[in-house]
Amino acid sequence: MDRLKVAVLGATGLVGQHFIRLLSSHPFFEIAALVASERSAGRKYREVVKWVLSCPIPDSVADMTVCPPDPDKIPKVDLVFSALPSDVAQSLEIELVKRGFVVVSNASNNRLDPDVPLIVPEVNADHLELCKVQRRRRGWSGLLVKNANCTTIVLTLTLKPLHDRFRIRRLVVTTLQALSGAGLGADAVPGLLIVDNVIPYIKKEEEKVQTESRKILGTLIGEEVRPADFAVVATCTRVPVTDGHLESVYIEFEHEVTVEDVVHAFEEFNRRNKISGLDLPTAPPKPIVVREEVDRPQPRLDRMEGNGMSVVVGRVRRPEAMSNCVTYLVLGHNAIRGAAGNTILIAETLVKLMPEVL
Repeated sequence: MDRLKVAVLGATGLVGQHFIRLLSSHPFFEIAALVASERSAGRKYREVVKWVLSCPIPDSVADMTVCPPDPDKIPKVDLVFSALPSDVAQSLEIELVKRGFVVVSNASNNRLDPDVPLIVPEVNADHLELCKVQRRRRGWSGLLVKNANCTTIVLTLTLKPLHDRFRIRRLVVTTLQALSGAGLGADAVPGLLIVDNVIPYIKKEEEKVQTESRKILGTLIGEEVRPADFAVVATCTRVPVTDGHLESVYIEFEHEVTVEDVVHAFEEFNRRNKISGLDLPTAPPKPIVVREEVDRPQPRLDRMEGNGMSVVVGRVRRPEAMSNCVTYLVLGHNAIRGAAGNTILIAETLVKLMPEVL
C-alpha cells in the first residue's frame, strides 16, 4: 500500500518525540508535517526540540520546518496524530476535524463524548463503529478518535479477558506512575519534589481511570456504548521512575476464580483479541506477558517488553478464603503503550478495519 501522509501535533513534547521515533520507518505512515507552538514555528525541528530519547532525531524530520498550531497553515494530510496538551487540543482538534482531517489523539479532551471512540485496539476495536455515528450526528467531514489515559490502557488490557470470563464486580487499583507521564512541559515534576519521595496525588488521574475504564470495557449497543457497571476505586501516585507505570490490582468477581483460571484467560487473550490476525506492525505478539518470578514486573527490566507495547503481569494471587477475588501487579510503558504506540495502533486498526473513513 502507498504510505499515508501524516502530521504530528505537539511534535516537540515527550509524546510527540515518541510519535516521531515510531513513525520514522513505519510501513503505513509517512511524516509530512510537524506542528508545535508559535515560538517553534518556522524553524527547523532539530533547532527547536529538546530531544530526550536515547535514539537520535530521525534524519527524515530533523530539517523539517515546524508549522504553527493554525488550521490555515497545517497542510492537508491523510491522518493527524495529536500529542497536544488538552487545553490546546480542545479547539484545534475540533477545527481540524470540521475541515476534513482525521485526528487520532492522545489528548484527554472529548474522551467521554458518547460518539467519540475511546480505543485500546485489542480490547474494543469494535467501538470504532462510532466513527460512522459521529460523522452522521455532527455533520463533520473529518473524524476524531481518542487514545485513553496511559494508566487506564495498561489496566484495561488485563481487565478485558477477566471481565469477559468472570464478570468484575469491584476493582481497586493503586498506581505507581513514572515521571515521564507528566511530560516535559508545565506539568513536569521538579526533581527536588520527587527525589527521595512519592507524591500520593496526580491531578484528575483517578477520575480518568474510573470513568475511562468503564467506557473502554463497555458494550457497543446500536449507536452507543453502555459502560461496564462494576465499581472502581483508584489511588494514583507519582514515583521516581523514568518510564513505566506499575499498578497493584485487586478484583472481586461475580464468579469463583483460581490463579490458573486468570493466567489461562490472559493466554487466551493473547491468541484471540479484537485485532488478532490483522498483522498490524505496532501490535505486540503478546499483549499480556505473565512473569512467574516473585519480584517481577519491574519498570527497569520489563517496560520494553514487546517493544514497549506489551504489559507485564506478575504476582497473580488469590487472597486466602476469598474464592472470587484475585490480585496482581501489571506494568506498562506509559509513553509507548500508554500514549504514542497505542495511538499509532489505533490508526493501524482504522486502516485495516475501516479504510472507508480515511
